[in-house]
Amino acid sequence: MGVTDYVLEPRDGQDHPPASSSISQKLMKRLRPSKKAAVQISTEETRREERSTAPPSPPPKLSRTARCINTVKKYGRFIGPGFMISVAYMDPGNYSTDVLAGAQFEFKLLFVILLSSVIAVFLQNLAIKLGTVTGRDLAQISRDEFPRWINLSLYLLAEAAIICTDIAEVIGTAVALNILLRIPLIAGVVITIVDVLIVLLAHRPGKSSMRVIRMFEYGIAILVFGVVICFAVELSRIPSVPVGHVFKGFLPSSTLTSSDALYASCGILGATVMPHSLYLGSSIVKPRLLDYDVRNGNVDKDLLEEIEDGYYDNYRPSITAIDWCMKISIIELSFSLLTFAMFVNAAILVVAGATIHGTDMADDADLYSIHDTLSKILSAGAGTVFMLALLFSGQSAGIICTIAGQIVSEGYLNWTIKPWMRRLITRMVAIVPCLVVAGAVGRKGLNQTLNASQVALSILLPFLVAPLVYFTCKQSVMTIPPASVEEAQAEAAAGATDVAMIAPDMSTHSQTESRENNEEVGVTTTITRSQEPPEFRFRAGKLLTEAVSYRNNWFTAALAIAIWLFIAVLNVYLIVSLGMGRS
Repeated sequence: MGVTDYVLEPRDGQDHPPASSSISQKLMKRLRPSKKAAVQISTEETRREERSTAPPSPPPKLSRTARCINTVKKYGRFIGPGFMISVAYMDPGNYSTDVLAGAQFEFKLLFVILLSSVIAVFLQNLAIKLGTVTGRDLAQISRDEFPRWINLSLYLLAEAAIICTDIAEVIGTAVALNILLRIPLIAGVVITIVDVLIVLLAHRPGKSSMRVIRMFEYGIAILVFGVVICFAVELSRIPSVPVGHVFKGFLPSSTLTSSDALYASCGILGATVMPHSLYLGSSIVKPRLLDYDVRNGNVDKDLLEEIEDGYYDNYRPSITAIDWCMKISIIELSFSLLTFAMFVNAAILVVAGATIHGTDMADDADLYSIHDTLSKILSAGAGTVFMLALLFSGQSAGIICTIAGQIVSEGYLNWTIKPWMRRLITRMVAIVPCLVVAGAVGRKGLNQTLNASQVALSILLPFLVAPLVYFTCKQSVMTIPPASVEEAQAEAAAGATDVAMIAPDMSTHSQTESRENNEEVGVTTTITRSQEPPEFRFRAGKLLTEAVSYRNNWFTAALAIAIWLFIAVLNVYLIVSLGMGRS
């Protein structure tokens, strides 16, 4: 703080006679701080400077029980996004590829499921990191950073991936309806449009409160739990299989090098590491970041009105929100994917390997054959439970696919469209090939189309993962800049209050009274304060003297590039194998 000076200037600019100086002297005495007041002002200013630069005092220590309760509450606020993303890893495409892998290779491709799940967790964590630091999803950042022709190319690839995903949802739901309710396949394909009504209830994060968002997430979580319970029942009723024999499948084997196993592995990879889930993961963190900033007063009124109208373009999370949300979001997502999603995929393969492998149906295994086998070997109820799980997965994955499609279209093209209309357009595009295949070829054609859609997703994956790896390694994208000079000066000006706030004995009443007395004698009082700009800068209430970088460290960057190369090489080999007719 600077020194406070009081200057008395005659109003008329002329010298006053000594006789009238008594009034001025009286005013000077009243305005001039006493030695005690001056010391108090100096001490208070010193304390304010120390408080502004010193780190905040640590909170009082809590008991172990209180800390545990607070931790549970904190993590409880983040339950939900992981379930929504995990839905993408247990859709009907996973059922088809896992049944095929289990029927043909028994438990040997469990290693591929494990590897795919680990890759999925790693890539999803990068997506969460990107969305948390920037406040923007993968499609929006691509629009900001890439030329238009690259954005258009990525948009078309992302839309192709979403359509391939939706084809799997259509076929899976149609098969489940055909088996459960005896509805013809063609009619079942058409009925899948009805789930547009469900998407009418879907939220737009900008217009929904956290309570509505959590209700939506809990609804998806209920469907996920329904799928998990169904497969827990299935595993408890399959023929006795040595546990060691099953767990041996999680180790790599020479079987993986065969062309048929490679084709099945690529299908599992495409069904597990879903491209559209990366867009969803980078966007789904926004509501909680915004909720934190709103609760802590880090969002101004004008920006809040824009966000309430559904526009996130101008929102950037505070550094405190980033630090608060990122770690918990990553933990919650990793837990959901490595438990629920991986369990469901492994359970499907184990059930198929224990019941179909070694039978006449192994080579042509599909969703119908797994139902027939379970119904014959176990009971009719076991087959029904499997189809019920398939129906749950198809519906929940269809809803998530709609949200991801909305993110892609708005992010790449800035094209805003109502979710139900988006769902209707995407579903209409997806059901056309399904109707043609169901009418021309029937059951076998649908199964081949389902498996081919997952292989197509695997081929599209490297193109859509590359921007994610690039952005999370880029310094300019993953760096929070320090506050500008203007921001620092504005914050300093906000902290430079009247003398009354610094020296309690110089109250507003005294200043008003002095002003009135000055007017009586024609004297103007000018109060000046010199304020040097602070040496520190801060952002969102937190001292920030330099830029903070969240980009990948060298190990994470090397691992991300290695994973991308692995996926790319695997797909090149797959394409060559298909071209040579090996699969």
